[in-house]
Amino acid sequence: MLKNPVTSKFRWIAGAVLMLATAASYAVDFKSVGAAPVILYDAPSVKGGKLYVAPRGMPLEVVLSYGEWVKVRDATGEMAWTEAKGLSPKRNVVARTANLKVRASPDDNASPVLLVDKGVLLEMSEQPTSGWVKVRHKDGQTGYVKTSEVWGL
Repeated sequence: MLKNPVTSKFRWIAGAVLMLATAASYAVDFKSVGAAPVILYDAPSVKGGKLYVAPRGMPLEVVLSYGEWVKVRDATGEMAWTEAKGLSPKRNVVARTANLKVRASPDDNASPVLLVDKGVLLEMSEQPTSGWVKVRHKDGQTGYVKTSEVWGL
């Protein structure tokens, strides 16, 4: 049976459009390490090599789910596997810069209520809007940071 070149080309284009639509609809999924630290492995198995222990509250980007395991990316870009049961839907972010100013309101001119160092964990209090996100420090202080200055969104 001969293939019609127009039909083959149409199918190829339709497939490409579907792939692009799927990629465009991909939503980044972040979780945080739950109440206990989790071990990150190089494979989706407890028999895999142990890479490191992720501390409680650490935000991780979920890249892939495979049964009871998830492949995650950390703030440094490293990829690893961990058991899904160790993650929480609670959202945390990490300061990307030193002396990050947590401001009283979502405005560059608002007074800072807190300065945090690079790598400090902050709990996300509200969904980001207009380039700002409301956060809470572990000492209870709340304020706003620019979304570009934290990782985990």
